[in-house]
Amino acid sequence: MIEQHIASAFDRDLESIQAMLMKMGGLVETAILDGAKSLGDRDVELAEQVRAGDAAIDALEEQVNEEATRVIALRAPTASDLRTVMTVIKISANLERCGDYAKNLAKRTTVLVDATPVEGGDVSIQRMAREVQLMLKDALDAYIQRDAELAQQVILRDEDVDKLYNAVFRQLLTYMMEDPSNITTCMHLHFIAKNMERMGDHVTSIAEQVVYLVTGHMPDDNRPKQETTNFTAEEA
Repeated sequence: MIEQHIASAFDRDLESIQAMLMKMGGLVETAILDGAKSLGDRDVELAEQVRAGDAAIDALEEQVNEEATRVIALRAPTASDLRTVMTVIKISANLERCGDYAKNLAKRTTVLVDATPVEGGDVSIQRMAREVQLMLKDALDAYIQRDAELAQQVILRDEDVDKLYNAVFRQLLTYMMEDPSNITTCMHLHFIAKNMERMGDHVTSIAEQVVYLVTGHMPDDNRPKQETTNFTAEEA
């Protein structure tokens, strides 16, 4: 009877933590799309909303970590239960980093608002943003459904994000070579694209954690990884 009570208490605690995690994921998805939209529309007000909204994402990560730590201390979960709690902590950390990259995108939007647009640059960024957002949605769905197959599909789709990033880089490099006056704008767009590519890596990490949660093993690292440039993006 006592064991059943402890189990039900753990389940309630876990449901509460997972609800916070899903809320956090929803905020990150919105930040990704709104960040890209603010860039395309040169909407400074929307960009500021994305920047301000990062505080809520950070607060939720802190709350998830605090609650997860409390559950470990009070419930002493073992085996698969402990794996679930640790997975939640790792997923929240990846979501927080994605939020930071979205905030960094919004920061650059405020810089680019008066710059001459680079043909096709904003559209390419929005394509990347949409792909990363859809990957994140599927990764979170895979977590809730405990669907390792869906998580594996998300992992493979990171290759598409890498391809998009490489295409954007080549496009921007061409514009810079053709007209040096484009260099500043193109460099900002490149940093944004690189941040998007890194978001894809964090979403992939979330999917890998789902595979580990369901199977007890991390996925084999045999997915094709597109070669990317050696340029580094500024951290948020």
